[in-house]
Amino acid sequence: MTPFLGEVIGTALLILLGNGVVANVVLNQTKGKDSGWIVITWGWGMAVFVAVFTVAAFSGAHLNPAVSVGLAIAGKFPWAQLPSYVLAQFLGSFIGSFLVWLMYRPHFAATENTDLKLAVFCTGPGIRDHFSNLASEIIGTFVLVFAVLFLAVSVFGLGALDALPVGLLVLAIGLSLGGTTGYAINPARDLGPRIMHAILPIPGGKRDSDWGYAWIPVVGPILGAVLAGLLYLALQDPSNVNFR
Repeated sequence: MTPFLGEVIGTALLILLGNGVVANVVLNQTKGKDSGWIVITWGWGMAVFVAVFTVAAFSGAHLNPAVSVGLAIAGKFPWAQLPSYVLAQFLGSFIGSFLVWLMYRPHFAATENTDLKLAVFCTGPGIRDHFSNLASEIIGTFVLVFAVLFLAVSVFGLGALDALPVGLLVLAIGLSLGGTTGYAINPARDLGPRIMHAILPIPGGKRDSDWGYAWIPVVGPILGAVLAGLLYLALQDPSNVNFR
């Protein structure tokens, strides 16, 4: 398996299981209906675990443009490979979203609330305040990427043994920091499925794809990743840090 294919498959698994647990909780007549935030955060944590474990040996399991950027800034990933990784991550997010749509089609039809249908695909804020929403995505992604940088030892990123720690890391972020915006912390995880929501025929009807908010889960994670990468570099060379 090539790194490109690894990122496609890994991100597809991530979105299939991650957005799948959201669908299971919010759509009508599923066995998991109304099982709540704890189920969603655990489902996303386990989605990360499965995806990282599956493809880490082939691509380093970035599965997230923000992670790729953070690794590149920290010197753990070649910048020349960044475009192909990001392309693969978005392709994987399209595939994963399509599979969630295919599996839950009857439940979309049984759900009248179009906001809940949108939530299956992408994130949205609990309170719409762009400054606070952007800060939430920056902080959440900073925690993710900063921790991943201390796990990543290879030139690509993560190994299979890092799957459980990263899954638990995402669980912790969701439980502690995710309630404000739904913790996208991944541009491909949000923008790819949002595009699929816009183009797929959603049974029972759908609302707009909330494009006015869509820039926040893209810009916020990238900024968080840049800050994490820069701090990691500074800490590796104490002479770069001056507290006086």
